[in-house]
Amino acid sequence: MNHIDIAKEIAHHHSQLQVGRPIHWDDTFNKQDEQYPEITQAVLRACRRLGFIEDDAQVIASAWESQMQRHASFDPLTWPHRSEDFGIRAFPRDDAFAPCPHHLGLYVVVPDAQWVDRLTQAGVGTVQLRFKSEDKQAITEQIKWAIKAVQGTSTLLFINDFWSLAIEHGAYGVHLGQEDMEEAPLEKIKSAGLRLGLSTHGYAEMLKADAHSPSYMALGAVFPTTLKRMKTAPQGLGRLGAYVQLMKGYPLVAIGGIDEQKIPAVLKTGVRSIAMVRAITESNQPEMVCKKLMAMMYQLR
Repeated sequence: MNHIDIAKEIAHHHSQLQVGRPIHWDDTFNKQDEQYPEITQAVLRACRRLGFIEDDAQVIASAWESQMQRHASFDPLTWPHRSEDFGIRAFPRDDAFAPCPHHLGLYVVVPDAQWVDRLTQAGVGTVQLRFKSEDKQAITEQIKWAIKAVQGTSTLLFINDFWSLAIEHGAYGVHLGQEDMEEAPLEKIKSAGLRLGLSTHGYAEMLKADAHSPSYMALGAVFPTTLKRMKTAPQGLGRLGAYVQLMKGYPLVAIGGIDEQKIPAVLKTGVRSIAMVRAITESNQPEMVCKKLMAMMYQLR
């Protein structure tokens, strides 16, 4: 078979990873691919057909080459899923951030400290304060209030973005996006003993996050969401399952467009922590909804 026939076989067998409408096979060709062996060209074209962004396609092609070398043969049916094929180091790691529970359960992202207070009293296990403001005094007050709200409880509090204030006031952890990860002094956060969560949106970003050995990774967006403008398309359940299989050494949090009806399908991928925003904050009875969702997740785990 030539490489286009191999590419078609790969795409056919792994159609559960498709995101968006498949592009025409002619559009999967890239002149630069000609420098690679036939198999690598096939993998790259299959990945583009399946809707993977170019950075992810390159990562997958490299992992497939490693997998092929280990087995001394090429198998289009076996999607790369072993950590060593992606250059992911084994656990435990001496340079890792402080650990957090492997199962973070229901993980609610809230806009202010009053919400942290409410959900802590409702028994929610993990809360992230995502307070948006340019007023440093207001930010400081919100972080201090949120930290005080969880003191003496089992609720774990992560502060979104504001790592300096999180360190200063003794938060449990910090959550950063990919852009913030590149700018924040991660070693300072680590040496302060804070946990670190990192957002990821595909294979390339997972590997970038893994290089820092964070406490957990967020995987998304799983479904369409209007809460944040995303640079990548929704990943879907097929890809989420592949990510969970690859990054199983970490606590993993699924995020993006997840509501009560989608929880069973999300949990079937193997992920054990689910982040929710509007399903809670736009509810008329958020405490009751949280308790219902936590009970559901416990029964389905």
